[in-house]
Amino acid sequence: MSNPIPFPKRICIDFDGVIHSHISPWKGPEIIEDPPVPGAFFAIETYLKAGFRVAIFSCRSSKDGGVRAMMNWFYQHGISAAMVDHLEFPCHKPAAEIYIDDRGFHFEGSFPSVEWIQAFKTWNRQ
Repeated sequence: MSNPIPFPKRICIDFDGVIHSHISPWKGPEIIEDPPVPGAFFAIETYLKAGFRVAIFSCRSSKDGGVRAMMNWFYQHGISAAMVDHLEFPCHKPAAEIYIDDRGFHFEGSFPSVEWIQAFKTWNRQ
């Protein structure tokens, strides 16, 4: 029996606050007003060129029109259709090698305290 061909590793990137700057208040899954985070597109392109699968995930993903709105936002900000075609837009959080998220906690065996959670601010709300 031959060894199966391994799938490329996946990087899952949160959309709002990581790719889309998410400065404006939430107005629904289909309304995306703010510009990209500097360096986001370069990073995505770099990951794809390195052979990773790149999944773009958001709370928008499971809402009607959310995935289409994210794809259109990429087009509006100059990402080619060919590059968008290489991205995954799952409706549920997929298994991944790593998750890049502005609201994540890097778990190293200890849970954050209630005080830490209450004081938490995303990088763009400091």
